[in-house]
Amino acid sequence: MKNFLLTMIFVMGCAMGVYAQELPHMQQSKAGKTQLIVDGKPFIALAGELHNSTTGSVENMRGLWKRMADKNLNTVVAPISWELLEPEEGKFDYTLLDAMITGAREQNLKLVVLWFGSWKNGTSTYAPLWVKTNPKRFPLVKNAKGDDTNTLSTLGAETLKGDANAFAHMMKRIKEVDKDHTVIMIQVENEIGTLDMAASYMGGANTMRRDYNQLAEKAYKGQVPETLTAYLKQHQKELHPAILNAWNANGNKMKGTWEEVFGKSQEDKNGGMESYSYLTEEIFMAWNYASFVGQVASAGKSELALPMYVNAWMKQPKQTEPGFYPSGGPLAHLIDIWRAGVPSIDFIAPDIYATEIFDWICEGYTRSGNPLFIPETRVDAGGAARTFYAIGKYGALCYSPFGIDGGGLTLSADPNEKLIDQVYGTLDMLMPYLQEHIGTDKMAGFFLEGDKKTDTVEMGAYKVSLGKFNTSASMAMFGVATDDAAVTELPTGALVIQTASDEFIVAGGIGSMSLSISKGDGSKAKHVAYAQVDEIRRDADGKIYTHRLNGDETAFGGATVQQGQCKAFRIKMYEY
Repeated sequence: MKNFLLTMIFVMGCAMGVYAQELPHMQQSKAGKTQLIVDGKPFIALAGELHNSTTGSVENMRGLWKRMADKNLNTVVAPISWELLEPEEGKFDYTLLDAMITGAREQNLKLVVLWFGSWKNGTSTYAPLWVKTNPKRFPLVKNAKGDDTNTLSTLGAETLKGDANAFAHMMKRIKEVDKDHTVIMIQVENEIGTLDMAASYMGGANTMRRDYNQLAEKAYKGQVPETLTAYLKQHQKELHPAILNAWNANGNKMKGTWEEVFGKSQEDKNGGMESYSYLTEEIFMAWNYASFVGQVASAGKSELALPMYVNAWMKQPKQTEPGFYPSGGPLAHLIDIWRAGVPSIDFIAPDIYATEIFDWICEGYTRSGNPLFIPETRVDAGGAARTFYAIGKYGALCYSPFGIDGGGLTLSADPNEKLIDQVYGTLDMLMPYLQEHIGTDKMAGFFLEGDKKTDTVEMGAYKVSLGKFNTSASMAMFGVATDDAAVTELPTGALVIQTASDEFIVAGGIGSMSLSISKGDGSKAKHVAYAQVDEIRRDADGKIYTHRLNGDETAFGGATVQQGQCKAFRIKMYEY
């Protein structure tokens, strides 16, 4: 018996050693959903992205990581720039990278590192000065007028060589100093694409549908790479309709110039979010950006094979022409082009600020197996409430309001605002349930905003309905008059997990909510009611416990939350 115990201890110790050394990675769950695995478990990043310049000095980062931990984040999304990593060619300074890793580790936070290399927000402001001041060696994008811009061209061989080398050095350094995997993922570049900044922000003629420099003009008139056409043929049944229609309309050619294969580049006069003006030029740019990023990512993964992704600046409802948004970026209708050009990238992620098209974006980025990962979104009340919705409905692996540290010029969190803190604290209590059920049909998301007052989902034999809570309803139920103060209704989000046929985990809030569970359309029961309603809480020492509710607290629905709060519940039903 003694030898058996010693053997088991030895085996477990070896297993734990391997376990601790396992790199964060992507894998398919039994339900066929892509998961991020960190320390051997499915990981959901309750994250926040720092302002672009927050990590620009060690001094500015002092105290930052504790503030982020106090906001209940488990992950911080933070940038490293090429200009500060390699201020002189061939001379690398890892001070800021090391400080980020050390600071996050000390607060038990994970890091998603943003590589601001050749491009950030469609321009090249984070490239080193020795790159910016040598356009002959590092060619620039020219606009349609023939003017140089401050954007590096995708076709600069020396630019690719320099970016990939710096990125590989960064990944090598992470491997050297981050033995316990504080860094779990890397974003390669940022909001890539050719952008006419003046036209995008101030209106006027768009001069940046693509790159018009000499290298780009020659490439655009050249042959479409066989790698791309072979991918289109192999994945023809799964292609985005915009790409498939363009290819079909021109005879599904396997060879030819860009306009021979995809058609003449012209305005789509249909309008709307499903219009794709100048698509051939955008496909051309997408291929070139993807090819560049693919080689950068591969250079980094040769040093340390962490998961890597690219993020996209969305086209907007009133700016659907490429150039008003970064042309060729990894938008949903270009995912197939990016996959063909950059197999070393694990997935593609949307930055979502245009909340009126939130669902349209999420649906586009969950096509063909791409997992939803939101590295940037609004930091306001609606942004906080949508956390429940994004995770519950779309199985989001990451939700990350931008400017989480506050103090920025735009899109900045109020340092005194605690809404996202409450949301993340609530979800953290439910993490084992989220890890087990995310992305399955046992989880649902709900969202109420503006004129939408109810949201209903059938789950098994039950109907789950979310509505706004209003105490004036007590008048009808108890004959008690109330005078509800006139308040601005905040958006409300919720998620529900069906853990057994008659048991549910519920979380939600920000705006008021009343979530009820009733007999579903497929139920054979005569009546159903709440057997148990328990609020899930955390005490001052961090211990999670349940508190039984009944009477007034369950009269308006099994899970009732007042405005400005977030709560979690466990509900069990019975039939009679």
